[in-house]
Amino acid sequence: MNYAPKISRRSFIVSSAAVGGGLALGLNIPFGASVVRAADGSPELNAWVVIRPDDTVVIRIARSEMGQGSLTGFAQMVAEELECDWAKVTTEYPTPGQNVARKRVWGDFGTGGSRGIRTSHDYVRKGGATARVMLVQAAANEWKVPASECSVAISVITHKPSGRTTSYGKVAEAAAKLEPPKDVALKDPKDWKIIGKPLKRLDTADKLTGKQVFGADLKLPGMLNAAIKDCPVFGGKVQSYDAANASRMPGVKKVVVIDGSAVAVIADTWWHAKTALDAVDIRWDGGANTKVSSASIAEVLKEGLSAKQAFVHNQKGDAKAAIAGAAKRIEAIYAYPFQNHACMEPMNATALYTADRCEVWCPTQNGEAALAATAEASGLPVSKCDVQKVHCGGGFGRRGFTDSVRQAVLIAKQMPGTPVKLLWTREEDMLHGKYHPVMQAKLTGGLDANGNLTGLQIRLSGQSILAAVRPEAMDKGKDPFSFQGFWPAGEHSFEYTIPNVLIDHAMRNTHVPPGFWRGVNINQNAIFLECFMDELAHAAGQDALAFRRKLMAPHPKSLAVLNAVADKGGWGKPAAPGVHRGLAHFRCFGSYVAACAEISVKDGNKVKIHRIVAATDSGYAVNPAQIERQIAGSFVYGLSAVFDQECTVKDGRMEQENFHQYNSMRIAQMPKVESIVMPSGGFWGGVGEPTICVAAPAVLNAFFSATGKRIRSFPLKNHGITMV
Repeated sequence: MNYAPKISRRSFIVSSAAVGGGLALGLNIPFGASVVRAADGSPELNAWVVIRPDDTVVIRIARSEMGQGSLTGFAQMVAEELECDWAKVTTEYPTPGQNVARKRVWGDFGTGGSRGIRTSHDYVRKGGATARVMLVQAAANEWKVPASECSVAISVITHKPSGRTTSYGKVAEAAAKLEPPKDVALKDPKDWKIIGKPLKRLDTADKLTGKQVFGADLKLPGMLNAAIKDCPVFGGKVQSYDAANASRMPGVKKVVVIDGSAVAVIADTWWHAKTALDAVDIRWDGGANTKVSSASIAEVLKEGLSAKQAFVHNQKGDAKAAIAGAAKRIEAIYAYPFQNHACMEPMNATALYTADRCEVWCPTQNGEAALAATAEASGLPVSKCDVQKVHCGGGFGRRGFTDSVRQAVLIAKQMPGTPVKLLWTREEDMLHGKYHPVMQAKLTGGLDANGNLTGLQIRLSGQSILAAVRPEAMDKGKDPFSFQGFWPAGEHSFEYTIPNVLIDHAMRNTHVPPGFWRGVNINQNAIFLECFMDELAHAAGQDALAFRRKLMAPHPKSLAVLNAVADKGGWGKPAAPGVHRGLAHFRCFGSYVAACAEISVKDGNKVKIHRIVAATDSGYAVNPAQIERQIAGSFVYGLSAVFDQECTVKDGRMEQENFHQYNSMRIAQMPKVESIVMPSGGFWGGVGEPTICVAAPAVLNAFFSATGKRIRSFPLKNHGITMV
């Protein structure tokens, strides 16, 4: 899924320029006498590959690194086809401004929806393969031999008949002058040497030593700092403010109003800016939204559960009639709350504005969207703007949005020629997120006399993310991504075969801005479906695994990951005394995932998660070690959400302002995660997001096994249930 914001005038200009120039994808760039060079003067073989005289290979990565390992994964794909020395590989970001100027040579800069590798693996690998062919040809030309007589390995080219050798660094200059081949063959997966290997990440050392610069760390000569407060009520504005006291405080340069809804202070240090901002007397006008609360939102969603109008996305047979005529009818209502991304690094951006140029440094998941926001806020053409990407200190979908970039540019316009770094406080970050959408679901199933599921109806009621941020992506008013995991077919397909199915969505949008939150809608949809499947199995008097297996027979890849976790998890065998198991599986982002959780419960409410066995089939596995880390890391995010995390609305604003009100699980609470990476080949699925959704329902199903209690609203802390 593409995490781009809704199209603005400036972003339309960017995309139009890209489309008008054609998508060159790293291959169609000037060659010959006019060699394209990197900043250090080293020649480009193409936009993806720069080779220095000392054989260092610089691989350019268009996608953003936010802890998921994009830099290493993309480098592995290029290096695989390039046949270079992995020990001499390094990476760098191109800028979105360069991308537009070079006819979008690097393709899409967006990083989200687990689409980075799976939507660009082909042309990224071709970048490496093309460079290899050119290097070999350059060596062959120098030796005056056919290129077919040359082989390459670990950045060394060998003429097989004579035994002569040379290195990439020695022929890179000559290679850069050659016409690139029109087409290149990519390796067969069975011949991969680097792809599929658990190589160490390229960015670990700099993070451990503190060398890595994140947006919050950035320092530029003469830089000023800014802090900001936006109206805490969504959609509100500044009614009045008194900055007299703040203006006299140390280091303060200016107090400004941004967009009519926020007050910012510019000062020599961020602390001076923040303390002065606290001294500004601001009166807010929240408007009609001050009447909104979590309770009023819940009532709106409750009405949607029985509303006549809804958007249908998956329908087969006559589910209502099948359920009405069933021997047994089972119904359950589930509810899922707003949640904040809560990235460790608060939102920030640094901007330098002059009358004819605007440059921004920021952590972003979508460099092109950040460029569009920069151009729009600065009032300058895209050609006079650029964005320097820095590593994200957490993203999870939040940094696909550009609100902090826009604010930083508007503030910098108050200080032309001076770089200004805007850094949100944690409170601002919590109060002005793009929240995981709130959702309720009513699930109804019908069983025949033999315990077979003959009909299933799922009514979703809640927010649409696309309606808020990408209305142009809606399908005749319907948001297909609200149905992730429920699609009739495709990357989010429903993996149960049931004679009669009806899945629809009563869209009920609120004034709270929704956003793409790691996993997006699979978080609640997996809980709704997989916990209800357990309810149906229990009502049918059947084992939860056996019940699922009957319905999943036509879905072999989903069944394979489910069987894998069941087998390794010991399903059907006695567990340790007091230990109970639960299962879950899902199909999303093009991948197949499943989990088997083992828990124990003390005093009816203290949950210890001992281990979770997790299986992932993403088709191909670029770096299995990174996939294992993604699984474990996503479980931290998913389990924290289901146990502890909720954003509640009072008087039109969020009540949670910091981590003491929005908790995360601790290291001591983390279960042992046993990952089964089982790529079956033939397709490219996602990794970063699919795995998040199965931990929570597996644990919830185990909790029912342990206590006989079925929890249907979240977080669990609201029921007095804690993780120990």
